[in-house]
This record gives sequence, structure tokens and C-alpha cells, in this order.
Amino acid sequence: MRSIAFIKPFLIATALMAIAACAAGSAHDDRQVDAPDGGVFTMQPGQQVSLADRSRLRYVRLLSDSRCQPDVQCIWAGDAELAFEWTSAGGATQSFSLHTGKDPREQALGSRRLALVSVDRGPSPSAQLRIDTPPSP
Repeated sequence: MRSIAFIKPFLIATALMAIAACAAGSAHDDRQVDAPDGGVFTMQPGQQVSLADRSRLRYVRLLSDSRCQPDVQCIWAGDAELAFEWTSAGGATQSFSLHTGKDPREQALGSRRLALVSVDRGPSPSAQLRIDTPPSP
């Protein structure tokens, strides 16, 4: 009987540690990340990144996804649309969306250009993006 009395506090402590770990993981996902010029980077819905010009880009959410499912033959590949917000270094905010199967697939962000490379599947898919700078004169 004595061992059962020990198990209950142990289970409660384990559950509390698991909850704390989940909460710490969520805070970790919200941290500020730098997006490199010219490189492909991944964003999750709700995540914000800093660009080299001190502006910020936020992946708001998936707006729609009509893409053909894997292993299904479709007449049209479909389209996924993602919502973004860009805040310039001066503080002005611009909302826009990018698509996988139709235009626009790119968006000007000041002197940079954001391109949607790919989008994972699911209700909250990660997006692979690229930031390009204009060519030097």
C-alpha cells in the first residue's frame, strides 16, 4: 500500500513537468528569428521574422487550400493561399497573401522581394520562403 501512496505524487509531478515543457516549447516557437537574404527559410503560422533591413514579416495563417491530395490524379493541381503581414522599419504595416498555384507568388517588401517556395500540408502548414535583394548596379 505504501508504494501506491508514492505513485500518486510521482504522477502529479510528472504531469506538471510535462505541462511546463509544453509551455516552454510554445514560448520558444514565438521567439524572433532572422530571415537571411537569398536563402530559403521556413515559417510556421503566427511566426514573425526579422529581415536584414530591420523590417518584420509575419506569417498570419493559411487562408485556403484546394491543392490536389497526394496520390490522387487531378485535372488541376489546385492552390494554397497564405496570409502575411509586413511591417517596414518605419512602422507601416502591409497585409498581403501569396499563392502556390496562381499569382501572386511573390511580393515586394521595400527593396526586397519575398517568394513563396512551397507549403506543407495540413491545417497549420509551414511555409518555405525566400527573400531576394535587388541586383547591385
